[in-house]
Amino acid sequence: MSVIEVTDLCKSYGGRTVVDGVSFTVAEGEIFGILGPNGAGKTTTVECVEGLRVPDAGRVRVTGLDPVTDHARVARVLGAQLQESELQDKLTVREALELYAAFYEKPADWRPLAERLGLTAKLTTRFGKLSGGQKQRLFIALALIGNPRIVVLDELTTGLDPRARRDTWELVEDVRANGVTVLLVTHFMEEAQRLCDRIAVIDKGRMAALDTPAGLIRRSAGGTVISFTPSAPLDDRDLNALPALASVEHRDGRITLSGTDETVNAVITLLARSHVTAHQLRVSDATLDDAFLDLTKEEAA
Repeated sequence: MSVIEVTDLCKSYGGRTVVDGVSFTVAEGEIFGILGPNGAGKTTTVECVEGLRVPDAGRVRVTGLDPVTDHARVARVLGAQLQESELQDKLTVREALELYAAFYEKPADWRPLAERLGLTAKLTTRFGKLSGGQKQRLFIALALIGNPRIVVLDELTTGLDPRARRDTWELVEDVRANGVTVLLVTHFMEEAQRLCDRIAVIDKGRMAALDTPAGLIRRSAGGTVISFTPSAPLDDRDLNALPALASVEHRDGRITLSGTDETVNAVITLLARSHVTAHQLRVSDATLDDAFLDLTKEEAA
């Protein structure tokens, strides 16, 4: 069952098109990612879903409701953590939770919510004294306090250190495990690959791809990356003749090849035949980074 439906969404500012014909659906219970570089149109897209922006064209439905004309009803089923959020510095965590709970007819009990998000020990701490990770946990709690069916998390981990980012990822997985559908906006490839069931890649306001993380990676020109420093030069003609080769890169004496398992086997054969040793040989699968660069290469050109 789809809880979010976006069809041919368009939005412009001052004659500049920011979102250009974007379409996707989000199934109940999934973590759906919107991935793209800064300025791609991700935030404008989700603001249309949240009812914070009025589309110029297209259709948006949240549990069958129009987020603009049925905004009050949508607000009861959708919680949001905005890209940029602030509270008054002197407001304590407890006061923020009690204030936001008062906005809803049937709010969640904020006490177990605070416990689940690791905020119980910080209830008397003022917002201005919280760390970046603690503020993000609080904003997740505020997004969930209305017992929503759907939560939108926009650039959730921007500015967090690696430990805080991974802790936040675990929180998102916990939110989904409790039956909430998650619409996650990010420009971090690792975050999208770790969390999302499906990903919409948006670049320059348009849909570049929509697939699972694994499906996007399979679209990459080189599914396997081989890198090494040869003990002696290798003939470029031999390298370019390798089967299933997608690309060859030379940098500081190191060779990086993109291809498939067949390419790996052929490289090993070539090295043995040429009596060349491969120093610091590394073989790795392509990542979502590689897939994203391949998917947006034509757009960038």
